[in-house]
Amino acid sequence: MSLPACAPMKTRWYGIPKRNPNPPPTIPRRGAPPQKSKIRGVKQIVVVASGKGGVGKSTVAANLALSLLNTSPFDRAPKVGLLDLDIFGPSVPKLMGLENAGDPRLSDENKLLPLQNHGVKTMSIGYLLPPNPENDSPVVWRGMMVMKAVQQLLFDVDWTSPSMTGSKEDLDVLVIDMPPGTGDVQLSLGQLVAVDGAVIVSTPQDVALIDARKGVGMFNKVSIPIIGLLLNMSHFTCTTCTTPHELFGSSAKFEKAAKDLKLEVLGEQTPVGDIGRGRGTTNNETSRQ
Repeated sequence: MSLPACAPMKTRWYGIPKRNPNPPPTIPRRGAPPQKSKIRGVKQIVVVASGKGGVGKSTVAANLALSLLNTSPFDRAPKVGLLDLDIFGPSVPKLMGLENAGDPRLSDENKLLPLQNHGVKTMSIGYLLPPNPENDSPVVWRGMMVMKAVQQLLFDVDWTSPSMTGSKEDLDVLVIDMPPGTGDVQLSLGQLVAVDGAVIVSTPQDVALIDARKGVGMFNKVSIPIIGLLLNMSHFTCTTCTTPHELFGSSAKFEKAAKDLKLEVLGEQTPVGDIGRGRGTTNNETSRQ
């Protein structure tokens, strides 16, 4: 009587499976990166970013938008917008004096209509959140909700203005206030929107400069041209003795970092006491233009 043939052993005697003779599954090829596009109704886009929070990025963005109204090379007043993409910590409503302005209206095309103050059109997630008397409700969203909000703020806002002839005129410049760091919002913006330039804001501390370098590297990877670096809160000038005091360290570290990164230093911004009260004033007290 013959014994039945044994089935081939699928595992080695010490328990580890044998190598599969079949070829492994192939990894699907990646598709082409998404095509960058302009924001409808906007001619030029400038982002203001920082690697670390608390360096005055939002204040710089708001004052940049206001300054563009006063330093126009055109024969007319330029049309300037300010978009707040800091989903978890929106500051534009407060800085522009619009924290109690109410909800934005919708256009005939179901687009959000920006709120305007001091001649600047603005849009922020802060306008779309439920009203809170104490103004301390956090935005606790997962990444997918954040990305949907970012896409809505980028592409579902009507930045155009009606002209004297009845047609619509585009914004000349849109300033985008970015969240700090190098996260999903920065990556999505770099992949979806054709940005004309970025301004990196930092203070002279070592920890701020480390993150500023990371921000520069991120913008280089997503092919966003960097206009230059801005040193914020560089020094304070005593009103009594008129002696400048460097509050956060020597500006020489900042200048060295800019030189190492081969970027232009756009200027030094000094602290101004009333700059964050939403009065629509700009700080012209820079030590270097």
